[in-house]
Amino acid sequence: MVHAMDASSHTDLFSVTELAANLGVTARALRFYEDKGLIEPRRIGNTRVYTHRDRGRLILILRGKRLGFSLREIREWLDLYEAGPGQRQQMETLLATVGERIAALEQQRRDIDATIAELRDIVAATERWLADPNCKPTRKARQ
Repeated sequence: MVHAMDASSHTDLFSVTELAANLGVTARALRFYEDKGLIEPRRIGNTRVYTHRDRGRLILILRGKRLGFSLREIREWLDLYEAGPGQRQQMETLLATVGERIAALEQQRRDIDATIAELRDIVAATERWLADPNCKPTRKARQ
C-alpha cells in the first residue's frame, strides 16, 4: 500500500496495481471508470493513488455492473450516496431502480422460458418426423 501524508492525517492509499488486484479487475477498468468520472483518484506526482473512499465507490460500481445496471444508473446511485447515507431520497431511488431491474429480469426470464419451450417443440416435432417410417429422405438440391 502506498503511504502518503494528507493535510489532516496519515492516510493509506492504493496504487492502480494494488487496487486492481484487490478488487479483481484490471488497471484498464480503473482508468475506464476514471474516464467516465465515476472515480477521481488523487495524484502524487505522475502516480494515481486511490483512497478507501475510492475503493468503496469501486465496490459499488462493480456490484451495480454485476447486477446489470447501466453506468448512468450507477452514477445516480453514487451521486445520491454523496448526498449522505440514509437519505430518504437515496432509498426511494434505490428501491425504484432495483424494482425496475427485477421487473426487467423477470420479463427476460419469461422470454427465455418461452424461447426454450418453442425450441423444445421444434425438437419434438423433428424427432417425430424422423421416427416416422413414412419419412422419405429429401433429394439434394441441384447445384
